[in-house]
Amino acid sequence: MTSKSNCYFQLGGAYRLLAAVFAVAALTGCHFSSIGDGCLLCEPSLPPDQANLEGTLSGLVGSGLTLQNNGSQTFFDGPASNGSAVVFGAANFNTTYNLTVQTQPTNPSQTCVVANGTGTIGTVDVTNITVTCTTNPPRFAYVANRGSNNVSAYSVDATTGALTAIAGSPFSAGNLPVAIAVDPTGSYAYVANQMDATISAFTINRTSGMLSAVNGSPFATGSAPTSVAIDSVSATLYVANGGANTVSAYAITPVSGVLTAITGSPFTTGKSPAAVTVNPLGFAVYVANQADDTVSAFSTNSGALTPATGSPFAVGMGPRALSSDPSGQYLYVANATANTIAVLNDGLAIPGSPFATGSNPSSVAVDPLDNFVYVANQGSNNISAFTIGATTGVLRAVAGSPFAAGNQPSSVAVDPAGMFAYVVNAGADSISVYTIDATSGALTPIAGSPFVTGTQPSAIAISD
Repeated sequence: MTSKSNCYFQLGGAYRLLAAVFAVAALTGCHFSSIGDGCLLCEPSLPPDQANLEGTLSGLVGSGLTLQNNGSQTFFDGPASNGSAVVFGAANFNTTYNLTVQTQPTNPSQTCVVANGTGTIGTVDVTNITVTCTTNPPRFAYVANRGSNNVSAYSVDATTGALTAIAGSPFSAGNLPVAIAVDPTGSYAYVANQMDATISAFTINRTSGMLSAVNGSPFATGSAPTSVAIDSVSATLYVANGGANTVSAYAITPVSGVLTAITGSPFTTGKSPAAVTVNPLGFAVYVANQADDTVSAFSTNSGALTPATGSPFAVGMGPRALSSDPSGQYLYVANATANTIAVLNDGLAIPGSPFATGSNPSSVAVDPLDNFVYVANQGSNNISAFTIGATTGVLRAVAGSPFAAGNQPSSVAVDPAGMFAYVVNAGADSISVYTIDATSGALTPIAGSPFVTGTQPSAIAISD
């Protein structure tokens, strides 16, 4: 038996405390303490009658992976956990072990497989376990059409990125649907209906991609909802209410998709909140306030929100969209009036921020591998593409950027594998689809693009 102390998990340059950590302490005998900025210290205190279950972890880029040994939870999370001599858990001497995946990672959606995870442990560490993770390809795409009050649904060709309309599409939504989000399990879709002040909730058929209304849908929101986002860690749906200067929070019932308002909801934001996003690691929510040029930041506790110290934070003029990077370190804010994208780290603009975009940037997306940022410029009918500085977060224009889109591109999304970019064109009733050059980030239209949508498409969500 050897005593291990490598229970450090570094995510995006900053150590982050995650709820599942405490389950590890019980299983492995590690004692965790919070030091400074969420730093996790694991003291090597493995009981004398236990040995480690360890081996190699590879391919992990998503978050939220949990493993279980004989039904007891252990923990891994974040790409920094990749490597050899990784400790997955521990077991008593001379007992059987059966290490399996309990929860697959999300953001992006991945499938992880355990090999050599079953056997009998003696009095020394098991060292030949392997956990291999692969990113799931895109399967479905959903578009909220604010002009025709419905949702267009498509199957996605995982090789080419091409779209094929799903039987029964489009599916009816409420009045003026302007935003859509799919939960990380690909089980439910939620659509914000601006004129009705409601959320239409749909169950996704995981085989066909067809949508059916969740029991009790639609659900009431605040006035003039503008944006929706889902926290996969707490299974919470957040809705920015542009007419009420609030953000509503709802618990998502896992087996039904039903929404239940969280105690204390709605929570106050700045003026005219236009967009909401969630830190992928699940410890923060951000809201872009278009009328007062700020971003409100909140910490989360079981879905409930508490304003962060110093919030709201000043950004450029008319912030209309925002997105957190997969590491949770940087926040990207598209300023529609200023024609810029601001980059924040802990509420502070990084050196060189803001960066110039095209005219009236209306949407921003970060690829799941944290290499590129894409901005839909509604006023100039194109897409600005940037590479992300690995250690600085500084944005640099991709060669050939901006790339032509259709008329009034209103929303951009990147598929879970980082292979394709999808842009809905509100003025052309279409979706432009591009392949992403994995090295440069350059965009190339695929054969058959653009694809027809409903009237005035306003938002798109991609599901595995």
